[in-house]
Amino acid sequence: MKRDINNITEQERLALPVSKRDHIQGPANAALTLVEYGDYECPFCGQAAVVVKAVERSLGPQLRFVFRHFPLVNAHPHAEHAAEAAEAAAAQGRFWEMHDFLYENQNALEDEDLVQYADALGLDSQRLAAELEGEAHVKRVREDFLSGVRSGVNGTPTFFINERRYDGAWDLESFLSAFAGPSP
Repeated sequence: MKRDINNITEQERLALPVSKRDHIQGPANAALTLVEYGDYECPFCGQAAVVVKAVERSLGPQLRFVFRHFPLVNAHPHAEHAAEAAEAAAAQGRFWEMHDFLYENQNALEDEDLVQYADALGLDSQRLAAELEGEAHVKRVREDFLSGVRSGVNGTPTFFINERRYDGAWDLESFLSAFAGPSP
């Protein structure tokens, strides 16, 4: 179902514009932006992560991909700590590596697993463990979550294409079609 982009409600727009605070892959001046609100324990997000990688390969420098945390803690009890671990990795300059590792290992997200992943990625795993224990990155994860709530996000994954909510299928063809825009 295609919607008239002139009839987008505020709940269908990205409430917090992309900025330097975000985790971004791709050029800052890319013509296309894909924002995902995701949860590392969500199996649908895990499936979508594979497709997002394919979209990135297909669109190359035309695409800027942004990931924001939206841990659904009632359904996924390990999601918040996984998001905090990703932020702890970001503090060591390795967000995307941890991001990918978490999706590749969704069925093992206990705190000790997160510390092992940090070690496997060559991070300071003791620092990551201490930051998890001290809740050093809770505020950042909650900021992402609240920006999602303000944008009308209520499940994961939720995508926004050029600041407009995308409710289509999560396969490569559908995404590429959405980026191409509505047919004349």
